[in-house]
Amino acid sequence: MIARRTLIAGGAGLVLAGCDRVIRQPEVRTILFKGEDMHRGLQRALSNRDALAPEFRPDQMSPRFRTNGTRDPGTPEYAALRAGRFADWRLTVDGLVARPLRLSLGDLGAFPQRAQITRHDCVEGWSAIGKWQGPRLGDVLNAAGLRDAARYIVFTCADLYGGAPYYESIDLVDAFHPQTILAWAMNDRFLDVGHGAPLRLRVERQLGYKHAKYLMRVSAVASLDGIGKGRGGYWEDNVDYDWWAGI
Repeated sequence: MIARRTLIAGGAGLVLAGCDRVIRQPEVRTILFKGEDMHRGLQRALSNRDALAPEFRPDQMSPRFRTNGTRDPGTPEYAALRAGRFADWRLTVDGLVARPLRLSLGDLGAFPQRAQITRHDCVEGWSAIGKWQGPRLGDVLNAAGLRDAARYIVFTCADLYGGAPYYESIDLVDAFHPQTILAWAMNDRFLDVGHGAPLRLRVERQLGYKHAKYLMRVSAVASLDGIGKGRGGYWEDNVDYDWWAGI
């Protein structure tokens, strides 16, 4: 595990959203992503959402871990943050919270850290095992103080799709799952650009497109109605992916 003081002192040498390529065949999308309400209901009924995703030994880590989705946001704003080694980057935590936060990488390093070796399963059909480190999302949300009306957590990212920031969302069950972390390190190194620097979501019980990269904002909301087209995520709104991608 990378020492907390290394994160605070080092600032970062760090830099995601979605999967490698959109599965474009209509019949494949229909099989994988239709019947959302039935799929979500059956998955939740048949699985224990508090159960832990499998974790692996260091010798089981993949020699190569592909990048999924965006490989570099490529915006002037992101380029400036990257050039400054993310010293000026801040994660905004807002919405239905009692204490809105703006957190630097050093601030995130001051939270208790979790390191976990897990498997990333991409909807495109590939998997890889890697090590991730960062604070639990639940600890960050507790520091902000969720209001009673909060039901979902929305993630807004630095990469753009169609000229607008990439976005994703999860509910509070997944937000407070012990393996849901805000990862700033992968395989004992700061995240690189392709894997989402300076910060990405790891929500280990879900498919790869839910693991939003290049995080800029975490917002607590009461409903997904006002998020994008109302289904809670870019791929859900535009390519008929399921909102709940539990595995």
